[in-house]
Amino acid sequence: MAAATTAGLAMNVFPFRDARAAPDPVLEAGPVAHGSLPVPLVLDNGSFQARAGWACPGPDPGPEPRLQFRAVCARGRGGARGGAGPQVGNALGSLEPLRWMLRSPFDRNVPVNLELQELLLDYSFQHLGVSSQGCVDHPIVLTEAVCTPLYSRQMMSELLFECYGIPKVAYGIDSLFSFYHNNPKNMISSGLIISSGYQCTHILPILEGRLDARNCKRINLGGSQAAGYLQRLLQLKYPGHLAAITLSRMEEILHEHSYIAEDYVEELQKWRCPDYYEDNVHKMQLPFSSKLLGSTLTSEEKQERRQQQLRRLQELNARRREEKLQLDQERLDRLLYVQELLEDGQMDQFHKALIELNMDSPEELQSYIQKLSAAVEQAKQKILQAEVSLEVDVVDSKPETPDLEQLEPSLEDVENINDFEPLFSEETPEVEKPVATVQPVFNLAAYHQLFVGTERIRAPEIIFQPSLIGEEQAGIAETLQYILDRYPKDVQELLVQNVFLTGGNMMYPGMKVRIEKELLEMRPFRSSFQVQLASNPVLDAWYGARDWALDHLDNEDVWITRKDYEEKGGGYLREHCASNVYVPIRLPKQASRSAEAQASGKGSGASGGGASEQA
Repeated sequence: MAAATTAGLAMNVFPFRDARAAPDPVLEAGPVAHGSLPVPLVLDNGSFQARAGWACPGPDPGPEPRLQFRAVCARGRGGARGGAGPQVGNALGSLEPLRWMLRSPFDRNVPVNLELQELLLDYSFQHLGVSSQGCVDHPIVLTEAVCTPLYSRQMMSELLFECYGIPKVAYGIDSLFSFYHNNPKNMISSGLIISSGYQCTHILPILEGRLDARNCKRINLGGSQAAGYLQRLLQLKYPGHLAAITLSRMEEILHEHSYIAEDYVEELQKWRCPDYYEDNVHKMQLPFSSKLLGSTLTSEEKQERRQQQLRRLQELNARRREEKLQLDQERLDRLLYVQELLEDGQMDQFHKALIELNMDSPEELQSYIQKLSAAVEQAKQKILQAEVSLEVDVVDSKPETPDLEQLEPSLEDVENINDFEPLFSEETPEVEKPVATVQPVFNLAAYHQLFVGTERIRAPEIIFQPSLIGEEQAGIAETLQYILDRYPKDVQELLVQNVFLTGGNMMYPGMKVRIEKELLEMRPFRSSFQVQLASNPVLDAWYGARDWALDHLDNEDVWITRKDYEEKGGGYLREHCASNVYVPIRLPKQASRSAEAQASGKGSGASGGGASEQA
């Protein structure tokens, strides 16, 4: 019965891994060129994680990105640790101790702090082994967000061309690169891309292989908001473990223990059943110390500890005696020097020395010399006696040292050095009776467990129901319905035949089934649709950018060259199948100055007709 109970308690218990990132090695110099063409560098510039690697031509383009690190930086203070500079990505190790110092170049998923972005690029080029001096002699394929503001792309181009001196660059949307990687290259595809990342969720309609930017929609919710929501839920549930419920651990729960419910309300009803709860709750084990407050040492260990404390106290007393003897000896030498001045007849110097010593007469000087000589001799005798008989003595105590045999009964229960103070008081302390070890009334391991039940589905549900965290936004299903309603029936039928899911926030178990259920509810009776999950929702954006770079390596019509940058500015964009598109923004026409003057003249004419006519 006891074994069965123990097995039941150990059921569904998962310790936190608290993974610590290992510093990235500086790799050897990568491939320089393939024939007459330089090898492109592919950078997936994500707001959660950055990925960098080479697009090597040939039958085997290479393994997964050589470099993957968190897109955060921490600046060291100038006076701490020898003035350590900024640290980036995996060089930070564990993020929680530095959480208050972390800085990101992103606002949502758009890079806005180019100083921090430069640190990320420096880290990438350095660890990839870019061997060129003073510049980066490789084309760069860089991912960006959907409908990136022109100012952000302009500053990024300025950074790449002016700071790194790259020959050319191509910008593309990460989710479109993933779509490009998962679809046949020779087929012009249409479809709907649902991309959910760390900060945002996008729904992108693709018509004949090109992005329809006018009907793109964004939901400002992603993995970051889900982790913050889960942290608040568990901190309210376990107020005694506030400090232990960190964002890194919440991200671990989301990545490994959460799932998407096919029907949220029905799933909550299942969790009300005690048996279902007991079978599906995940008990997350927090780290704890198993040491008890009471003493559990054996008698031999106690005796050894007492001997160590006695030796430590004897060494402390001997050190104090030596320090006091040294001070007394120095003062005695000073007084004897003044006495020699008197004997040599140097009266002026003798009187000055007496005044410095605050003495009035030679008799007082002689009296101090006698007392100090006796104290020095007595201290020397005590040091010799202590070395011979190992007596425990304290400086400035009574001249008679208590016998150690009288102290043996009270030493049995002394546990630390502070308990030696009663040994030298006038009254002999009473002998304490041994106290039996008190067993804890609760299980420490169980006390440090977080029971994650409905939180497993509540945190990821926010992208379908943003109202759970008080956000006045539409969820994925409502936004999907809104986008489809903007197209004719035949285009809707074409789009839903290829609903593509990508992004790290789409990796929850049950996500594909939930999207299929939502489409089944909104589509007409007996209509067909198809939902496809990316083969690798996290890395397919980098793989797609690599494939695109290899397919368009010698096509100058899709690259922004240095000449284009110098002639047309940093905001210039060359469109391709995976890029953003230029959408003209219609601004209200501004009235001309003459029209404004005429309007103001008419307004003033109501009060002063003659002046207005002259104007």
